Amino acid sequence: MDSLQNLPDDFIKLCQSVTAKRPKAVIDHILQYGFISTEELKERYGYNHPPRAARDVREHGIPLETFRVTGSDGRKIAAYKFGNFDKVRFSRLSGRTGLSKQIKNELITRYGCKCFIYLEEVDERELQIDHRVPFEVDGEPGLKSDNFMLLCSSANRAKSWSCEHCQNWGSIKDKSICLSCYWAYPESYTHIAMRQVRRIDLIWQGENVEIYERLKQQAISLNKEIPELIKEIIEREIKRNSDS
Repeated sequence: MDSLQNLPDDFIKLCQSVTAKRPKAVIDHILQYGFISTEELKERYGYNHPPRAARDVREHGIPLETFRVTGSDGRKIAAYKFGNFDKVRFSRLSGRTGLSKQIKNELITRYGCKCFIYLEEVDERELQIDHRVPFEVDGEPGLKSDNFMLLCSSANRAKSWSCEHCQNWGSIKDKSICLSCYWAYPESYTHIAMRQVRRIDLIWQGENVEIYERLKQQAISLNKEIPELIKEIIEREIKRNSDS
């Protein structure tokens, strides 16, 4: 690990304090080789969502920079290397995990044990802490629970995909754009990843699954997709109320 010679002892100690499997794999690889590509994350370590693995590292207080390298097929792909470690608050070291637990508990106490996007009640173990404004846009926020949200894994994947394909993520990096986005504040937004789109995520669970199955059968009988049928039902109801 020749790259260790160029890193401060405190930074190496911080890296070695990470024990979670996914971020540890990324960190150890960078310590040994200087960087890790999205191709290596997928092919060597089996992580099909490399940005999530990189985010795991950043959530432990370790800065990463994204840059481009040439993949095995000759195309340019993303890769990660350590960022400016001079700005790392080394005193936190492995305390990030405990801090995340504290923030998670604060959010659950305030909002309940539910996903901020789907608004469904889920087991606490299934909820993940996520930055309201992506790290890639605004860096590490203040350590207040207001800067974070709780997401189930499917909502987290959906948000990651949308954010990573947003122009603000790639080049603009304007925090105010994120603050008015659905993925930061689904309860009050003006756009979704800079697109004029509105969405409602509906979940049927428990006894309500029967209602979904009835909607599904009705949609099939009408040769329509379920979202299309639901929109028509809502539009008819709004029109009926407007006419009455």
